[in-house]
Amino acid sequence: MIFNIIKFISFILVLFVFTGCKSTLTVEGEFPTPVVNKLPYTLGVIYDKEFKAYQYNEKDEKREEWEIEVGDAQLALFNTVLPAMFSDVVSVPDLESKPNNPIDIFFKPHVDELQYNVPEETKLNMFEVWIKYNMKVYDNQGQLLADWILTAYGKTPTAFMQTQESALNEAMVIALRDAGAGLTLKFSHIPEINNWLKKHANK
Repeated sequence: MIFNIIKFISFILVLFVFTGCKSTLTVEGEFPTPVVNKLPYTLGVIYDKEFKAYQYNEKDEKREEWEIEVGDAQLALFNTVLPAMFSDVVSVPDLESKPNNPIDIFFKPHVDELQYNVPEETKLNMFEVWIKYNMKVYDNQGQLLADWILTAYGKTPTAFMQTQESALNEAMVIALRDAGAGLTLKFSHIPEINNWLKKHANK
């Protein structure tokens, strides 16, 4: 009986140790509205389930186990940036959607990859974050217009943060802001999109 109790207590202690090794972070931050000339078009934006609930889980057993929830933060980013870029933005479930406002073009972002380095890896007192987005734009018939990669980067010294969580969160927010800036500045310069804009300039 005593032996069984000891085994049970040992199991609970081991379980506690392993579950305690995981660090979780729900990214939160503020995203400024870019000041740009709006394109006079209605954009249909498609956020699939994976994008809305995007979560990074560290799979390398040699690294600290981080679970990073990015979905809400990147939705907040795109829902701030896109309305500043277009005269109207409508959230739609797919390319076949026919909302009340006719869609001129569709936009669908996807997270291809997320990477981060911790201070022990950078040999500097900072966190670094990279996010690689795959951006796709379709015409109002659902035909692919453009497909490009946007890479965002953020870093922050842990020296200015109270905890590792706050430091990593800040690096993530900076990377997301970098993505927003990149999208704002580069969108109209993607060759295929630039050609589409020229053809529809008289709208």
